[in-house]
Amino acid sequence: MAKILIAGGGIGGLATALSVSRQGHQVVVLESRDTFTELGAGIQLGPNAFHALDVLGVGDEVRSRAVHIDELRFMDGTTSELVATMPLTGEYRERFGNPYAVVHRIDIYAPLLDAARASDAIELRTNAQLLSYRQDAEGVTAVLASGEEVHGEALIGADGINSFVRKQLVGDGFPKVSGHTIYRSVIPMEKVPEELRWNTVTLWAGPKWHFVHYPIGGGKYFNLAATRDDNAQEAVIGAPAEKDFVLNEFPDLGEIPRRLLELGEDWKAWVLCDRDPVEKWTDGRVVLIGDAAHPMLQYAAQGACQAVEDAVVLGQVIGTEACEFPQRFEKFNGERRERTAATQLVAREMGKQLYHPIGEAAKARNALLASLTPEQLHDKVQWLHGTRVGDGTVIEPPVIGRQATGEGR
Repeated sequence: MAKILIAGGGIGGLATALSVSRQGHQVVVLESRDTFTELGAGIQLGPNAFHALDVLGVGDEVRSRAVHIDELRFMDGTTSELVATMPLTGEYRERFGNPYAVVHRIDIYAPLLDAARASDAIELRTNAQLLSYRQDAEGVTAVLASGEEVHGEALIGADGINSFVRKQLVGDGFPKVSGHTIYRSVIPMEKVPEELRWNTVTLWAGPKWHFVHYPIGGGKYFNLAATRDDNAQEAVIGAPAEKDFVLNEFPDLGEIPRRLLELGEDWKAWVLCDRDPVEKWTDGRVVLIGDAAHPMLQYAAQGACQAVEDAVVLGQVIGTEACEFPQRFEKFNGERRERTAATQLVAREMGKQLYHPIGEAAKARNALLASLTPEQLHDKVQWLHGTRVGDGTVIEPPVIGRQATGEGR
């Protein structure tokens, strides 16, 4: 049994705490904020996330809070015409073994937090911002902003896209600003006209913008997310945005999406950021997971999914016995690097080629999507949604991922 430190108490950090503690280790979670909570709005969870959550013991609780979606709809945002739809019931659930669902972030976070609090093997500490670490042959010391030093046999950096652990381990500077600004709003479902309360994730694509909406909170709320390719140059996190400003950013919206966008209140803005894939997330007894290791844009809807996959795989790789952490962490890095790099790069390409093309490129996209059968659409997402990290089923990612990691050349 080892004492393992985890920097960061978000979804990835708590999932990793559960995974590692269930292998018989003691875990200390160091959270920088003064409370354990999750900010933000709605997120999408593919079947691969639910397979991982089942291994962690919280899958049923998350399912009970989630809205199980019937289909993904891709719409022309200017004409309001249906381009393509991917069914998510019937054959989809039979093929992938779990639903595709949407949740408020707290609906995945709260079950993880409750399970961590119920564990005698997990210590949860707030106001514990890690600034740096040092290590030797015996263990790792986390140096906190308060000046306190916390000792363990290994350190897992789950402290997000601006990770202090990554800053020391990789040293690749600030995140890459995408130039895309997303505006988010969550409203009560009763404000949505009944005829527009679709049990779908619906995406309206326009020239250099797109608009997504879906129900969350067990169907009590409606999540709105509108993204514009506006060449934003600086990172923004949750800045208030005036309603009129948001509406004016999407002047070409068709009648139906315009009605929905106008329902939004208390808009907040983020400028999307990610990082380039890197080959190495380990430094001796220190390893990165989740957004600290492979932050990705929203377009593949896989950020949280990949974080919980990381958690399960890392727990399995560490195992139940006393171990040589540097070797185990390198093994974890090797097992996860290609898949997560592929997801990062595919997310970028989806933003460019699927969501934001203009003119003839948009027409070609519509024609291509409209030509695909439901089975062909399911084939497209097989490598993401069909992976089951709990039982070792990992599907080879697209070539783009192998190229990112220097493989397949």
